[in-house]
Amino acid sequence: MTDLLSPEPTASASIGPPTGAHPPDAAQDALRRARDHLLGLQDEAGWWKGELATNVTMDAEDLLLRQFLGIRTAERTSESARWIRSQQRPDGSWATFHGGPGDLSTTIEAYVALRLADDPPEAPHMAAAAQFVRAHGGVAASRVFTRFWLALFGHWPWSRLPAIPPELVLLPSWMPFNIYDFACWARQTIVPLSIVRALRPVRDLGFSVDELRTPAPASRPPQLTSRSGLLYRLDRLANGYERIARGPVRRHALRRAAEWVVARQEADGSWGGIQPPWVYSLMALHLLGYPLDHPVLRAGLTGLDRFTVREQTPDGPIRRLEACQSPVWDTALAVIALSDAGLPAGHPALVRAGSWLLDEEIQVRGDWAVRRPHTPVGGWAFEFDNDGYADTDDTAEVIMALRRTAVPVEPAVLRATRWLLGMQCRDGGWAAFDADNTRAILGDLPFCDFGEVIDPPSADVTAHIVEALAAENYTDTVPLRRAVHWLLRAQEPDGSWFGRWGANHVYGTGAAVPALVAAGLPPGHPAIRRAVDWLLAHQNPDGGWGEDLRSYRDPAWIGRGESTASQTAWALLALHAAGHGAGEPASRGVDRLVDSQRPDGGWDEPHYTGTGFPGDFYINYGLYRLVFPISALGRILGARAAGAEATVTS
Repeated sequence: MTDLLSPEPTASASIGPPTGAHPPDAAQDALRRARDHLLGLQDEAGWWKGELATNVTMDAEDLLLRQFLGIRTAERTSESARWIRSQQRPDGSWATFHGGPGDLSTTIEAYVALRLADDPPEAPHMAAAAQFVRAHGGVAASRVFTRFWLALFGHWPWSRLPAIPPELVLLPSWMPFNIYDFACWARQTIVPLSIVRALRPVRDLGFSVDELRTPAPASRPPQLTSRSGLLYRLDRLANGYERIARGPVRRHALRRAAEWVVARQEADGSWGGIQPPWVYSLMALHLLGYPLDHPVLRAGLTGLDRFTVREQTPDGPIRRLEACQSPVWDTALAVIALSDAGLPAGHPALVRAGSWLLDEEIQVRGDWAVRRPHTPVGGWAFEFDNDGYADTDDTAEVIMALRRTAVPVEPAVLRATRWLLGMQCRDGGWAAFDADNTRAILGDLPFCDFGEVIDPPSADVTAHIVEALAAENYTDTVPLRRAVHWLLRAQEPDGSWFGRWGANHVYGTGAAVPALVAAGLPPGHPAIRRAVDWLLAHQNPDGGWGEDLRSYRDPAWIGRGESTASQTAWALLALHAAGHGAGEPASRGVDRLVDSQRPDGGWDEPHYTGTGFPGDFYINYGLYRLVFPISALGRILGARAAGAEATVTS
């Protein structure tokens, strides 16, 4: 190792002089500044956490929740309203990601929230928003969740919402449409929603939203012979049952649903550490008679403050909510990045981080055990206190991060690898939270228009686990060979991989290539060559890579978008693993990172590069723009330094 910033070379690194416009020292200086900046962001306890930004529905629904519970204050309302106004697009709408098109449902919810803040409907920004809503079909064309919120305040009839019978919680796990057929985030949302839907409350909003309505066109039910037609009629039957549901069965279902919800509250007061089940659980329990000072509700409401970001602006103080938080994920990625940048395993920052990660290990059984009852516990979750939902992606990254520290980690890593092996799906891949959660028909249910509702295996998650298990010497085992075959089958015809949890094909390819090489595929393997060709074909003229989130719905956007620091880094990590880290395209990518770096060592990245639900819900991870460029620069510059040293020695 030639200096602190140069890790050991990888076996697949190609050797050769850099061909970029900048001298090597410029890239080394950029890496050093980025490393120091990241070190300065570590909490004294050992963790890192960047802000997790989403869209203004979080803030609008927070105000609506508080209005529903009778606890909305003028101060909170004005602070949230300032933030919501600041995010409005010139056409009057609100988008779900930076630079994205206006979204009807997001715009309706933002508009209603601003009406709560006493913004008059005739104000120019409000009139523009209402015009956008009407031009895109009005309230009737919005998603179920938006109409659900309006129904809570009497501005949409409950009878015109899809049925969600609480009796679903009574179905055994082997029956179709039981709650464990849904992904963890969906089941945690559906169960409390079913309580609210069954009780059909109506609270006062204080104003009308008639200005958002347009004449609804007559709709015809789908053909009975189609799957959607069958599900539509199933919903009609369920709605009919809802009108007559009384007596002991309904009371038993509501009681069981409430018990299910309460049992899954996390230590921080949240449900799943994410916003949708959190707000619906609070409303559901309150409707069932839980007072606001009940310990469950008190913890839930207090916990929301921990997810609240406040800051001063020239227009006054603002507040916004994070949909969830990512300290375990961020800390694992930060440790790997700093190690790639040359920090030794015994560095105090890595030791503190490793100790903190060990303390976050999950040693209780969660919902995953319904499908994997004999799998031993282990692993990590995404958040500070999300013990009920360990996930495989975080677990893989934490395993790799712990191995970069001087902390004794053997028992925890062994438990985690056993858990990962037990969570492998029948087809050889891995999903994020559950195993074999693949009943795709659920997505066609009328109340499931809010995003992905199942958790099938994905290329990016499978790749991270393959990389982690390969590092743990599982390369020649049957589970890893099956996973490699799964990844090869999942490769797109163009040579890329779809990115379930990151945007999009650049993310999937940036994960799959290093994993396959780590698992033993030679860089010359046809799958690796096709992936490299795809990356090279999609490099931007400025040397970077970017992919707009519209690629999830419009194939014309695949691999296209403004260059970002994180996406450029993902492409560079793949090129490096494939043996192209010293070539001209990689050098141009490195130069792009050098040119776009801020003086403090970070990078600006307003574009969202994280994915919650493909096509519906997106995330801007505050640390992606830092940790991934550090890893990419560290690996490429380390390999170049090692190559130069080898040349001198010979």
